[in-house]
Amino acid sequence: MIHLVNVGVRHGAQILFTDANVQILENHRIGIVGPNGAGKSTIFRLIVGEETADSGEVNIAKRTVVGYFSQNVGEMSGRSALEEVMAVMEDVVRLGEELKVMEAQMSQPMDDDAMTELLERYGEAMEMFENKGGYDLDSRAKEILTGLGIGPDAYNRPVESFSGGWKMRIALARILVLNPDVLLLDEPTNHLDVESIIWLEEWLTSEFKGALALTSHDRDFMNRIVTTIVEISNKQVTTYNGNYDFYLKEREIRRENLIASHRRQQEMLAKDEAFIARFKARVSHAAQVQSRMKKLEKIERIEIPPEQRVIRFEFPEPPRSGDEVVTLKKLGKIWPNPNGEDKSVFQNVNGMIRRGEKVAVVGVNGAGKSTFLKVISQQTEPTQGNAKIGANVNIGYFSQHSMEILEPSMSILDTVQQVMPEASLGSIRKLCAAFLFQGDDVDKPISVLSGGEKSRVALATMLVRPLNLLILDEPTNHLDIQSREVLLDALENFSGTVVIVSHDRHFLRALATRVFEIDRNEMRIYEGKYEYYLRKRKDFLQ
Repeated sequence: MIHLVNVGVRHGAQILFTDANVQILENHRIGIVGPNGAGKSTIFRLIVGEETADSGEVNIAKRTVVGYFSQNVGEMSGRSALEEVMAVMEDVVRLGEELKVMEAQMSQPMDDDAMTELLERYGEAMEMFENKGGYDLDSRAKEILTGLGIGPDAYNRPVESFSGGWKMRIALARILVLNPDVLLLDEPTNHLDVESIIWLEEWLTSEFKGALALTSHDRDFMNRIVTTIVEISNKQVTTYNGNYDFYLKEREIRRENLIASHRRQQEMLAKDEAFIARFKARVSHAAQVQSRMKKLEKIERIEIPPEQRVIRFEFPEPPRSGDEVVTLKKLGKIWPNPNGEDKSVFQNVNGMIRRGEKVAVVGVNGAGKSTFLKVISQQTEPTQGNAKIGANVNIGYFSQHSMEILEPSMSILDTVQQVMPEASLGSIRKLCAAFLFQGDDVDKPISVLSGGEKSRVALATMLVRPLNLLILDEPTNHLDIQSREVLLDALENFSGTVVIVSHDRHFLRALATRVFEIDRNEMRIYEGKYEYYLRKRKDFLQ
């Protein structure tokens, strides 16, 4: 269906990849992985014609319908959410309108010839409408919108009234309704809650029959969906047959084999070079020397690509807090609404967060997870009750707002130095390097950084403070899988207390020791890990 043959792409002086070969065939389920900036999204843009390769060919079979979901949703206005989703099938919607017009005409008096001609046109249009899925378009659009968290009460809301994250869901629904031959999804889970991610997994595995290529920072999602991994790293594109976990193991095996082959080659080269050096001046060995020199010239040298840089850090030992870190008594929060009824987020919450616990706060989008974190981090006041902070508790709070309050004109180095003014320049550079900002990178102004880079800066400025309670609202949102793994390792080894909101199930499964669920203005506390919560919740729903 789609073949990228010996494709090379360069962005300015940066070479993304050379001689890349990628195939997307019928029923393929491909995950594209690699560090940020390696060129994952570029593969999609080449396929849909938004970018042109510097070398090689991009071949797409005739009549192949390609659906592309990217993080750039474009302008949405003038339609309801449902109309926006159905508009992707504009020709089908138009056919449906034509059928209605012809049905109205049939009820009008006309001569036999005109009626015969009308019936023929109607029959052809109806057959085309049916073949293109027109009869179930409305129900499919509603099913997909609901699965992505936009229920019947929001079908007819103007798209302009939705926030950016919810517009992303509408854009994703639009591509899924298209039901293309090849579906390209660039980070489809970024703005979804866990429930919507699970629905999307099930839809892609049971409902969608076409070929699929996707990028995602969600390890669980990748493992459940893809059967082939295409890695872009060190300017090369490599294919692995298996899911993400298989790819990690296989990549390590291949690297170990490459290192072993490199070592054997170096030993052989050293012997030949020693022989040449020893007998170069002897006429009696001239032929042998020449033979070995020619042999060395022809040998293709094995190169070991550098390992991918990832964040490497560990939290400094925090000061010890009291055993009772946060005590919740009849806690409630209501957001006032000047244009209507006030919104109750949660109420009558009682409980305690103890020293050393790793608490996951879960719930659907809009349930109030971020509000709960804001209350216990003292970013906002509760409406009722209280969240009492224990003795010697030093709070660190991270949210997407943490990136927004970074000073755009300041450099990375100055930003970090601002929170550790007494540290030496060497210590500051060392911390920056731990977060992948090395050499001249530290002089970049915040304004030019990507979302992932800003996230790393914000985490770095929080890291250097003597904190023993970390309150983290979606800290993994802009981190790639490898960086998430390193952050996870650091949090697991952190001796303080963690309260976290994340839609990364792998992250929560590995980290959480307790789960607080916000559901329908109430909070339920589960005294166990994330898997325990999932089992209990399933029993509760049944």
